[in-house]
This record gives sequence, structure tokens and C-alpha cells, in this order.
Amino acid sequence: MGTEEAPAQGAQTPPESDDTSKSMDWVGLLSVILLSLMAITTAWTGFQASKWGGAMSIAFTQAGAARLEAAAASAEADRLASRQIASFAQWLVAQTQGDQETMDALYSRFRDPLKSAFDAWIKTEPFTNPDAPETPFDMPEYTTPALAQAQAAEEKADALFAEGLEFNQRGDNYTILTVIGAAVLFFAALSTRFRSRRYQWFVLGIGIVMFIGVAITLLAYPKLV
Repeated sequence: MGTEEAPAQGAQTPPESDDTSKSMDWVGLLSVILLSLMAITTAWTGFQASKWGGAMSIAFTQAGAARLEAAAASAEADRLASRQIASFAQWLVAQTQGDQETMDALYSRFRDPLKSAFDAWIKTEPFTNPDAPETPFDMPEYTTPALAQAQAAEEKADALFAEGLEFNQRGDNYTILTVIGAAVLFFAALSTRFRSRRYQWFVLGIGIVMFIGVAITLLAYPKLV
């Protein structure tokens, strides 16, 4: 009574309409390929971030050394200028007093750059010419090698510091790519965990799009080997 007939022996059961039956192999294959490519890319971006970080440290260290060199040269220029200002002040006092002998003695002790600047300054007739510079130290001839060295070292320090900041930013850029790469690995692995074919392709597609973006950006970034 009310019994259902059993299916005939040997009859084949129709395949279930599981939407992953024909696509799982493709999703799995693509996810493995994506995982492999992204793992290599992530290792490369991490390596580049480390290299740029090292370059940044070297640039900052060299900038610090250049600033020390600039400070030492500037101190030497200041010491020289102090001595020569004192000598000129003594000459000026002797000149005011009309003591030619002392003036000559002090002049004989002048050393460059004061001597060259003083000679050029005297030619401008500073005691009668109102347009003449007030002192030899205002003359263009008064230049000290130590001061020029200090200025050059300071400029070098500024350039190296700016270079270090640029290297730091490049290292940060590669670090960001590494983080994005980790997200790609996550989506690639997650895509195989869904039973729905639609979800699998959607999640895997996100990973693929992100990987393409990482790859294009990576090609445009400067590299250190």
C-alpha cells in the first residue's frame, strides 16, 4: 500500500546540479597559480623594502657626517675670522692715532684672505669715499676656504638628507605592496573555500585584480639589486 517503486537496478542517478562540479578545477588551478605568483612577488617587495630601508640609513648617516664636517669647517672659518677681525681692529686704532709704525707692523702680519681683501679695500679709498665698503670683510675678496668647505658640506648634507627621505618613501611604498600582496594571498586561498561557483569566481576575481594592480605598480617602481 502506497509503496514507491525502487529505481531499476543499474539505473544511473542524474548528476546533481552542483554549480561547482565543472569549475572547481579551474578555480583551484587559478588560485594555486595566483598564490605562487603572489608569494614570489611578496618576497620581492619585501626584499626591495629592506634594500631601500638600508639605502635610507646610509644616506642619513652620510648626511650626519656631512653636517659634522660642515660644523667643523664653519668653526674653523669663525676662528680665522675672529683673529683677523682683531688684527684689523688694532690696525684701525693705530690708523686713528696716526701710528704708522704700528700700522705697518700689523699689516705685515695680515694673512689671506684679509690681506687680499684689505689691499682691495684700501684702493676704494674708504676714509674719503662714502660709497666704499666699511671694512675689508665686506669685500668680495674676503673668502675663506674653510667657509666654502662648510657651505659645500652643508649643501651635501641637505642633498643626502633629501635623498634619505626619498629612499624612505620608496621603502614605504614597497611595504604597502607587501601588505596588499598578503591580501591577494588571502583572497586566493579563500576562493576555494566556498561551495558556490559564483562566490568562488567573485573572490578569486578580487584577488586577480589586486595582483594585476600590484604587478603594474611594481614595474613602475625604482628597484635596488
